[in-house]
Amino acid sequence: MDREAPPDDARAELTCAVQTLIEPVTSRFSEGRARVRLGVNTAIHDDTAAELEAFARPLWGLAPLAAGGQAVPHAELWVEGLAHGSDPAHPEYWGEPVDRDQRIVEMAAIGFALALAPEQWWDPLSGPERDRLARWLLSALPRETSDNNWLFFPVLVGLGLDRVAVPYDRSLITSRLDRLETFWLGDGWYADGPTERRDYYVPWAMHFYGLLHDTLTGGDRFKERAARFAGDFRHWFADDGAAVPYGRSLTYRWAQAAFWGALPFAGVDVLPWGEVKGYLLRHLRWWQGRPVTGPDGLLSIGYGYPQPALAEQYNAPGSPYWSLKAYLPLALPAQHAFWTAKEEPAPALPAVSAQQHAGAVLMRASGDVTLLAGRQHHPWVRHGAEKYAKFAYSTRFGFSLPSGTVGLEQGAYDSMLALSDDGGTHYRVRDKPAAHYVTADTVLSTWHPWPDVEITTWLTAAAPWHTRTHRIRSARALHTAEGGFAVDRDAGTDRETGPAYARVSAPAGLTALHDLDGRREGEVIDCLPGTNVLARRTALPMLVGQLPPGEHWLRCAVLGAPDGSEAEAAWREPPTTAHPTTGDRT
Repeated sequence: MDREAPPDDARAELTCAVQTLIEPVTSRFSEGRARVRLGVNTAIHDDTAAELEAFARPLWGLAPLAAGGQAVPHAELWVEGLAHGSDPAHPEYWGEPVDRDQRIVEMAAIGFALALAPEQWWDPLSGPERDRLARWLLSALPRETSDNNWLFFPVLVGLGLDRVAVPYDRSLITSRLDRLETFWLGDGWYADGPTERRDYYVPWAMHFYGLLHDTLTGGDRFKERAARFAGDFRHWFADDGAAVPYGRSLTYRWAQAAFWGALPFAGVDVLPWGEVKGYLLRHLRWWQGRPVTGPDGLLSIGYGYPQPALAEQYNAPGSPYWSLKAYLPLALPAQHAFWTAKEEPAPALPAVSAQQHAGAVLMRASGDVTLLAGRQHHPWVRHGAEKYAKFAYSTRFGFSLPSGTVGLEQGAYDSMLALSDDGGTHYRVRDKPAAHYVTADTVLSTWHPWPDVEITTWLTAAAPWHTRTHRIRSARALHTAEGGFAVDRDAGTDRETGPAYARVSAPAGLTALHDLDGRREGEVIDCLPGTNVLARRTALPMLVGQLPPGEHWLRCAVLGAPDGSEAEAAWREPPTTAHPTTGDRT
């Protein structure tokens, strides 16, 4: 522990967190120390790559410790593993990377460690061991990567090789940096490749790696871009530090705040250090006490609790240790202004922030944040529709994943409009917006659950409410179910329903749903059967009232708020706005 830590002890707090997270991992090393076996691998890559991942990812936290002059617990395990894992003659050899290989991802973590603290990870190796490690890292440079943030991984390997004076073909790095330039959108934003994705891979990958590159090479291009991004990104965090749960790789958890740690590392003082420090520390503290580890102390796959269903195809047991990227400020000395600054609360922010590049409107009420989404999609990842294309994502309520494909109970369609053309057996939801538009307070998207069904959806911020207007043009009869937020039913709920509304309150919060058109024949507003998702069902198979072919309009208002007197008063007075663009419904 660093005895020169400032009085608020934030540096010691982060140091302790890294040590606590790493300790359970150390008992899982293989005999040759090159593999770390944290559990059964169910990812799409092979077991060797998965065990390399679990070996390498702790370095995202250990390398800053070393660079900051602090003792690295069990450092000898990683030194021995680097020697054996890169040795083709050793039984625990990691293997040669091929194109788009998971090994390239983990080689980047090793390059990062060499770049930050070669005296910890390189100097203890013998001459032949250094040669083998260098040869193995060099083998990644000519390999093809995925055309997205992966392009930074050879760049990070190159930074490590530069630090230990290993020559290589620099054109292999320049070409990656040139391609990354094509993903720059302006105004602080990147796309994660030639896609519509502008999720947490912007802050924890594109900006994070760019800031590493500039800091270690003396550049400023990526620093200037990160400074522009900071103003938008702070809207993604609630007053208590929670970040909006949105997009893929949520099992990386507090890597969501890695950007705030990368700013001081790179010396980007676009915001006061006390404010930046507050964003990082509040987020890390929000995670404290949440059941994200098992009885063995290892990080689990999931988000707020272990949930394997949240995993992407590429998530192996070691994947969650990507979260250690948040501890990058430990590379700074205790006297750095980031550590000595007083932690400050976030300044008052506008209630609504329209973010064109993200295709989102973020609204803030009672300290919570709700993101209204209308642009992004990623059908390849498991539950891509749920991770990107729901209407609303809340720091208070989280979101649900379907447990199956049959009926409303298995679908659990919170913050979605689900439509069925077979009497309510199977439902479709928005998974890929065909068009989108963002105004000062509204996100518009057009989507097609079937080729002959076109839905245009307007999502309008009216904090603490948001309104939803759907224009449905259909050549077929449909049953619909529209979900509001999901609440924690395990702690007990209080429900009330009326002619065209329902509200559910629980310790986690209060949510309400009002049908702004009034109840239709056959409509029910309550929790979906077998779920904790508040919803309105505008047509049910056991009742008359299904939507016939033709054009139909559906409008509702959804409230999400902390449970309490203010929310109890607010839910009875929903906004009454009509069509958000024309003032009528023609």
